[in-house]
Amino acid sequence: MPIPFVKAAGAGNDFLLSWEADAPQRGRAAIARAICDRNHGIGADGWYLVRPGGEGEDWDAALHLYNSDGSEAELSGNGTRCVAAWLASQSPERAELRLRTGAGIRALRLRERKGRSTLFSMAMGVPIVFPEEELAIPAASPIRVKGSRIDVGNPQFAVRVNDFDFAWKERGAQLEPHDAFPRRSNISFYRILDRNRVEARFFERGAGATLSSGTGATGVAAAALAGGLAGLPLTVETEAGPLVFHEDGGGLLLDGWASLIGEGTFYWDEDGALR
Repeated sequence: MPIPFVKAAGAGNDFLLSWEADAPQRGRAAIARAICDRNHGIGADGWYLVRPGGEGEDWDAALHLYNSDGSEAELSGNGTRCVAAWLASQSPERAELRLRTGAGIRALRLRERKGRSTLFSMAMGVPIVFPEEELAIPAASPIRVKGSRIDVGNPQFAVRVNDFDFAWKERGAQLEPHDAFPRRSNISFYRILDRNRVEARFFERGAGATLSSGTGATGVAAAALAGGLAGLPLTVETEAGPLVFHEDGGGLLLDGWASLIGEGTFYWDEDGALR
């Protein structure tokens, strides 16, 4: 079955976007694994199914996100901007969008266009930062990791470090399915650069190590702010570039770019086999 898609990237995270009406009703987790596969499929961190808002609904589109491993995610900050960039390309006059995610409605304002790239300010809401805790990773010599859980619409665990000269991807893979996280968790490692800049690395639930993460950066910003280690405006330096946070009525406003990369058709084999 042919499934049309658009590919977009936001700060290093890449996503495939399809209209929900163009996707089969069944087997969507398997399709997500296949279409996101970087060797046998198109390749992406996740697959979005998008449904336009109808009459009487107070949002412009509803978003359903599948991670590259087929699991479902409540929210992606970079991914939501990618969908916004796609929708904005079809309605150039639109400067504001309300998108319904699995974590609720997120409002976005288009601030700048450069070709197929758009800069959006996205309301990330009010993160909930929990007290710092120490987790034990089972091993021959148990490893203890101290960090903070943050709820930004999806689960985050932010760990402050002095540098990234350690096997942080391996540590993220150990922490992501930890028994302390009933729904697994996104893992972020961050270090303070100065009062208005932090640097971060991300291991995302359902996608693994990624160059960037909008919600992960939100969690890092929230943890640094709650700990009195930083102030707004705050730039989170990712491997793919900066994400900038401002105050938004007690919450956080995320500024970031999203770009349309291309479009095409994915041919889904009904038996789900990758050959």
